[in-house]
Amino acid sequence: MRYLPFCALAMLAGCATSGAPDAAMPDASLLPVLNRITWGASSSSYREAQATGLSRYLEQQLHPTDDRLPPTVDAQIKGMTIMQRPLDQLVMDLEQRRKQVDAITNDDEKKAANQAYQDEFNRLTREATARSLLRDVYSHNQLQEQLTWFWMNHFSVHSGKSNLRAMVGDYEENAIRPHVLGKFHDLLRATVFHPAMLRYLDNEQNAAGHINENYARELMELHTLGVNGGYSQKDVQELARILTGLGVNLGAKSPTVKRELQAQYVRNGLFEFNPNRHDYGNKVLLGEAVKGRGLAEVDEALDRLCRHPATARYVSRKLAIYFTGSEPSPQLVQDMADTFLRSDGDISATLASLFAAPEFRQSLGRAFKDPVHYVVSAVRMAYDDKPILNANPMAGWLYRMGEPLYGRQTPDGYPLVSSAWQSSGQMATRFEIAKSIGGGGAGLFKPDVPQAKDLPGFPQLANVLYYDAWQKALAPATRQALEQAVSPQEWNAFLLSSPEFMYR
Repeated sequence: MRYLPFCALAMLAGCATSGAPDAAMPDASLLPVLNRITWGASSSSYREAQATGLSRYLEQQLHPTDDRLPPTVDAQIKGMTIMQRPLDQLVMDLEQRRKQVDAITNDDEKKAANQAYQDEFNRLTREATARSLLRDVYSHNQLQEQLTWFWMNHFSVHSGKSNLRAMVGDYEENAIRPHVLGKFHDLLRATVFHPAMLRYLDNEQNAAGHINENYARELMELHTLGVNGGYSQKDVQELARILTGLGVNLGAKSPTVKRELQAQYVRNGLFEFNPNRHDYGNKVLLGEAVKGRGLAEVDEALDRLCRHPATARYVSRKLAIYFTGSEPSPQLVQDMADTFLRSDGDISATLASLFAAPEFRQSLGRAFKDPVHYVVSAVRMAYDDKPILNANPMAGWLYRMGEPLYGRQTPDGYPLVSSAWQSSGQMATRFEIAKSIGGGGAGLFKPDVPQAKDLPGFPQLANVLYYDAWQKALAPATRQALEQAVSPQEWNAFLLSSPEFMYR
């Protein structure tokens, strides 16, 4: 067997930075559909789709039931602090620790205590990241997990701001994940009332007489109507007035509220509506009056935003970009938007109209994977249902490729179009990841505890999924490269870094 240097495969995969592979995947194959509906085809998902039939499999993904995770993965997740302690207890305890650190007068002691305090924040973020990635790899409800990432990106918050490192896990778990295939209104409302969003976009600073427009502007520009959604600067100001009083309370005590407003005070965990800070004047939003009456104004405004045709188009377009990898046609966006409006913002129904469109089928196998799709699909391909013991290497790879979870500093989220991730630097990193996974030395089986020993997990990629599906999808040049691999490890690396594997 003649040796083919790894750099030769790098040259072969160079076409991945300029266009989709020439080899078209067979229309009858499950592989291209699975690679789009799931985070990446695995042996178990392929068998499941074969057994149930593609239509039934897709229906189950659109309307998921209780999830199934490998017992050891389930145990990893359930053992996390973010799963065992409510958000308000977690954050308020950390706030108390902050005050204790501030009170220390000895410089060395203060430095050590502050480091321990910051380490705890970082640990909580690592837990949230690991939980998300473990579900992405092992969940049977793959579409739900993809949409959890999508909506976290749509309603993006940056964990690096303030104490959001302790909040992002709860934000994902309780504001985003339960609603990703439900009604858009429920999803939007959950984000509006979550302390992570209110803190990230500065609504804590938004009060009557001291208006902060930051959240109101992003709520319309990025979350609902879109930048060309027909709203004005006056609408931003009026929505900001409606949002006055929504904030975060990290203390055990509630504020002293005026007697005539006490019945309107709301405290739910860290969320607080303080009527002392609310602008009770009447407003006009998108051409219609909103009577000043407190928190009820927020729900009226959200209803108006969610049922606006511009929101239907904006959300539909973003979903179409995510699931096709490129700019959709105006007709596809309008068809999805019509479904969105008819169904009162039903996300599952809107996606069903997308998946039924010829444009969606024509896009299969042609969307270049962003870093998250590449990393998760590679681990799913390599290990199927075999539980990894440490998701930190996956998180590190995402950081190196510029798409760490909860790491987008600006509220617009990471770009969804495939072209945003096609670069020589991306490809070089992916080759390194492919070699690491393919050789079993990625550290995925080294427990995340001190002095733990690595337990290399060598993947067997030359399996039924490969011979039944992947082999048929590979171009002759890729198959030739695989034939010239000098070891199973090199063969694995060649497959995971092939041009075809870069696309979904």
